[in-house]
Amino acid sequence: MEDDRISYHESVRTVYKRIKEDGMTNVWDRYEAQGMGSSPDRRCTFCQGGMRCDLCSNGPCRGDALKDKRGVCGITADGMAMRMMLLRNVMGASTYQYHTNQTIKTLRATAKGETPFKITEEEKLRNFAGRLGIDSSGNIGDVALKLCDFVEEDFTREYGQSSKIVELLAPKERQELWKKIGIFPGGIQTEILRSTSSSLTNVDGNYVSLALKAMKLGVAMAYQSQIVNEYCQDIIFGLPRPHNMRVDLGVLDPDYVNILPNGHEPFLGFAMVQLARKPQWQDKAKQIGAKGLRIIANIETGQEMIQRWEMDDAFYGFTGNWIMQEAVLASGCVDVFVADMNCSMPIDPMYAEKYKFKLIPVSDLVSFEGVSDRLDYIPEKASEQAAKLLQMGIDNFKERKASVKPVTDLPMSEAVVGFSTESILDALGGKLDPLLDAIKDGTLRGVAGLVSCTTLRDTGQDSHSIAVAKELIKRDVLVLSMGCGNAAMQVGGLCSPEAKELAGPGLKAICEALGIPPVLSYGTCTDTGRIADLIAAVSAALGDVPVPDLPVVATAPEYMEQKATIDAVFALAFGLYTHVNPVPTVTGAPNLVKLLTEDCKDVTGGVMNVETDAVKAVELMLEHIENNRKKLGI
Repeated sequence: MEDDRISYHESVRTVYKRIKEDGMTNVWDRYEAQGMGSSPDRRCTFCQGGMRCDLCSNGPCRGDALKDKRGVCGITADGMAMRMMLLRNVMGASTYQYHTNQTIKTLRATAKGETPFKITEEEKLRNFAGRLGIDSSGNIGDVALKLCDFVEEDFTREYGQSSKIVELLAPKERQELWKKIGIFPGGIQTEILRSTSSSLTNVDGNYVSLALKAMKLGVAMAYQSQIVNEYCQDIIFGLPRPHNMRVDLGVLDPDYVNILPNGHEPFLGFAMVQLARKPQWQDKAKQIGAKGLRIIANIETGQEMIQRWEMDDAFYGFTGNWIMQEAVLASGCVDVFVADMNCSMPIDPMYAEKYKFKLIPVSDLVSFEGVSDRLDYIPEKASEQAAKLLQMGIDNFKERKASVKPVTDLPMSEAVVGFSTESILDALGGKLDPLLDAIKDGTLRGVAGLVSCTTLRDTGQDSHSIAVAKELIKRDVLVLSMGCGNAAMQVGGLCSPEAKELAGPGLKAICEALGIPPVLSYGTCTDTGRIADLIAAVSAALGDVPVPDLPVVATAPEYMEQKATIDAVFALAFGLYTHVNPVPTVTGAPNLVKLLTEDCKDVTGGVMNVETDAVKAVELMLEHIENNRKKLGI
């Protein structure tokens, strides 16, 4: 692949050359090989249009809406495309909920004093419990246990019984709409069950019904999975607060024992940092010839960690997002790759053999061909498990140093990370008023929530995300970034104070006044619920303005996987103008396309923008923002 199709980042392009020299299979060459003809982006027309189904033995079937060509069962192209989208949403919601279940197990064990962690944010625990109607007085451990009991009961609430979490947290205006159109959810686990069952052959082939079920699942996921997950992680590990963090592949130094927690769950990552900061572990590393021992944050597990804990020589920095994974592993600097429940690649064992590092799954969800060693996370044994992982790194160091030539002198920079609703309020003096005033007087035109992955579709890694973000800040739109797209912003330099020079005059003035970058590092993909809670607060502060009328947009410039699709569907249910790229696999379903890009506006107030050109996409976002400003008289 040409440089501009590999990655926006120089560091990744550099290591790609090494990967090619070593003759290793890699994500870029595999992507190119999947293309048809001379285009790496071209795929089967039916698959790319969403007009294919292989759920039963009569298939695979292909649909054609223009000819009314249906599947053997009679399902239309619209039904095929929406059913597959719903199934992707089920996978995304299930994975979010798995993470949340692990967080609640960890909070429960922590409240009992059975983990190496502690309840760090007592005020947040009491406030969150209070919002859920739980008695927040008394012993803090008892409050935490009551919170765990409450949310676990809500997760399994039966069909027809409204989720208490959604009732207590969502904007009233949204709740009324969701009840009116029949998408107010019960328990998240019940909604997953019903959505999966609806997707069986010959059950629900109605694209409108399937779309409403997807939105219902999205609402349950955002409030029960995402908000509960992130707020409880805050309670244990601390609120995100702004601080500097080293980023990019230059954080990898071959002379150190380097252990990389990877995935989406930060539990063992935090436990390893706690131990790595102790002198005895640094001494152990130095005794075998290393300069020391470092925990290097990686992908979304890394995002969870760097948002909350500050860097030092033990918790040294952050590499980037998932497409960089093979570049990270091929650097010749890794001793242990700790794979939790998401975003580790099936190819990793081949890289472990070539570049001499230990590949250790730490989630019962994860398995690799040929890898038998594993250490599935148990909250009560977190410290013991973390110690085993550190020792694996120390034991691996000499072999890796002796047999693998590292790639050195890779770029490293610093980004400001750790923005949350609370820290943004702190920067504004404890109230939203300064932000609202800046929006009202036009200094800021609006706010964009960038909730994205990273993909090789149509552009190189992170290139499109950075292009969209630059266009937004140039037009005085403040960007809150989440997910793998957040790593694009951090490594790409947009989360540094110097990036204010790329912003429009209004946003630049805000950046200078508050000492912030124009793109605020707001967390991971699981923070979608957190930003919905912030938008609800903005709506209330402006006088209960309906969400669809706010000067706010959502954008996923490089969505990739199933978690992203459920996030986008929730954004539509929430009433947000939602930009997604690349074009979803529904283009062969004209009625569904019309529903998502036009008709949805009359149902929930949300609408989908699938413009692929960065400048045109942002112009359309700004048109929506400016129309809403006129509607609000600002």
